[in-house]
Amino acid sequence: MAHRWNIYRSGGVDQVAIKSGEDLANLHLLDPKLWIALSMPTKGVDLDPRTLELLDTDKDGYVRQPEILEAVAWLKDVHTDLGSVLSGGESVKLDKLKPGAVRDGAEQLLANLGKKPDAVTLADATNAEKMFVDTLFNGDGVVTLDAAEGEVKEIIEAIIAAHGSTLDRSGKPGIDKPRAEAFFNEVKELLTWHDGAAKDGVQPIGDATTAAADAVRAVRAKVDDYFTRCRLAAFDPRNTAALNPSEATFAALSTKELSTASADVAGLPLARIDANGVLPLGGALNPAWADRIATLATAAIAPLGGRRDTLEFKSWTELCAKLDGFETWRAGKPATKLDGIAAAKLRVCAAHEADVFGLIEKDLAVKDKVDALVAVERLCRYQRDFGTLLNNYVNFSNFYSKRTGIFQAGTLYLDARGCNLTFDVVDPAKHASMSPMSGAYLAYCDCTRAGMDKRAIAAAFTAGDVDNLFVGRNGVFIDKKGRDWQATITKVVDAPISIRQAFWAPYKKFARAIEERVAKRAADADADANAKLANTATHIGEADLVAAKPPEKTGVDIGTVAALGVAVGGIAAVVTAILGGVFGLGWWAPIGIVGILVAISTPSMILAFIKLRRRNLGPLLDANGWAINALTKINVPFGTVLTDRPQIPEGAVRNLSDPYAENKKPWKLYLCLIVIFGLAVSWFFGKLDNVLGDNITPKATVCYVLKRDRCAFTRASIDPPPAPAPTEK
Repeated sequence: MAHRWNIYRSGGVDQVAIKSGEDLANLHLLDPKLWIALSMPTKGVDLDPRTLELLDTDKDGYVRQPEILEAVAWLKDVHTDLGSVLSGGESVKLDKLKPGAVRDGAEQLLANLGKKPDAVTLADATNAEKMFVDTLFNGDGVVTLDAAEGEVKEIIEAIIAAHGSTLDRSGKPGIDKPRAEAFFNEVKELLTWHDGAAKDGVQPIGDATTAAADAVRAVRAKVDDYFTRCRLAAFDPRNTAALNPSEATFAALSTKELSTASADVAGLPLARIDANGVLPLGGALNPAWADRIATLATAAIAPLGGRRDTLEFKSWTELCAKLDGFETWRAGKPATKLDGIAAAKLRVCAAHEADVFGLIEKDLAVKDKVDALVAVERLCRYQRDFGTLLNNYVNFSNFYSKRTGIFQAGTLYLDARGCNLTFDVVDPAKHASMSPMSGAYLAYCDCTRAGMDKRAIAAAFTAGDVDNLFVGRNGVFIDKKGRDWQATITKVVDAPISIRQAFWAPYKKFARAIEERVAKRAADADADANAKLANTATHIGEADLVAAKPPEKTGVDIGTVAALGVAVGGIAAVVTAILGGVFGLGWWAPIGIVGILVAISTPSMILAFIKLRRRNLGPLLDANGWAINALTKINVPFGTVLTDRPQIPEGAVRNLSDPYAENKKPWKLYLCLIVIFGLAVSWFFGKLDNVLGDNITPKATVCYVLKRDRCAFTRASIDPPPAPAPTEK
């Protein structure tokens, strides 16, 4: 490659350094496989949200590698010295900018603010942005209600009501060109449909046709039912009684509470069925339909066929035919969001279409000027944040060197430790599946603070021990802004922290098992004792009711004693064998003891060593939406600095006198007894004969005690004589 990259190693991870303008200019040539991350979320990271918004060009909530390269390309077009971008700060010198729209915008901005045109700051750019936010036209193509007057303002309100609003740069609701176009297209469709009503036969009685059609539609199915029944009665008069309600039907209704709104009443025929087939428009009508028939007579029958008291089938058919054209026209009404707007209002809207689009064009006319100010803001924000972003994206130098990665949420203080490696838990379900793969000991906490929403964090414990970490423990979480939160452990993901912890883990587990067993036996014994006391109290209280019984014979079970003896003997044999093997090493006995300890702890240490080598930051970041592209290790040396442990300040005066201290255990006495016991066992097994001589051997001593008058203090006088050699027969 034409460009020479600097690769450094930190925390067991190879990373590409971005230190110069040449590195930045050639970033597009760097193999993506060498990037630590390829995507990061715009939320849950300690970086200015506005900067991330400018980087996220597709607004999908993630800053991806192509968007980083796009930002670099833009900086190359604007800057003459890319290396100055990596230096940080909130100001950009104008002599570092290439001639163009951004530099012109910066110079115009400084001129408007009355400042010397040498350097532009982020404060200057944001002040200019606020200035344009307060104007009616700010180049974003969105027109608010404040920019219109009279009927045009009412039309904008109608567009917002029908098609929603778009937020203006000021944060106020307004309309843009797509919404206006959709509105006026619907206005035109509705007006075309309204104009169709002027055709012959569509509205036979003008505007009153709608009321007539509504009156017919309200009773059409019921009137059709009535005339069909009458025609059946005319076809066969014997069916007349069957087509009318029976006495049983009326008898069933007589027991109910009835009204004109009752479904049972409305289900009866419209009028009495007979072969004549004449529907009375008043009088003998079903009371549930009387009002609607009256409306039919006044709104439809009278205007279209003249006033009458009855309606025949032929007249009904002619009436419906006169309104069929209107119903066909009404059914062809286009589906829009403007149903509540009358035709007259639609014509007003159509007349002011050009005025609405004129306001939008007027707003877009200042787009270049405002975009130049936005570009100046983008330039200043990139100057301040882009270097930090690269050191948490292309490489993780901020994390591995300063422990200030943008993905870290803050510090959790709990159990006399400060955990710097903390994460906001965005997706608890994904964290639950991914966190065990990190190989880190994690404590999930719920954090609360007055006046703020509850948040969940995950804290990695990478130093110390875990004996006092369990669900329910409370601590304090300090976020990146210095705010303190009440934190409570809700879940723990167990994993080794160090080799030292793994060495003592078997013994702690053994001691814990013994404690639990002893506690259980003590609880059982206490319960048994309480039961016996209660039983004794019961017997004493009922002593006068129970006849005297001879005391039961108690004794010792010989079988139990024998079993206990066998058990004690077996334990003694095991202990003797272990002690014999250890002290059989003579002066190497301490090494033997150490060997036993190592043999017990080695499996746990090996397992911890394997897991600690696999400890990885990647799964925890992946759970929060990152796309981690490398093995981001957390080795043991680096892990120890991620969790701070308490240290006494240098020069502090420390008083070790504790008036409430517990009595010290006589460790010196215990040590002396252990040494004496060890020497006695070694002497008993003859391991000290070469040191003490033959006269103080175990056998000589026994002979001295039992047969003092017949034994000499030598091994030869105690040992039995050798057996005579066998002779041939």
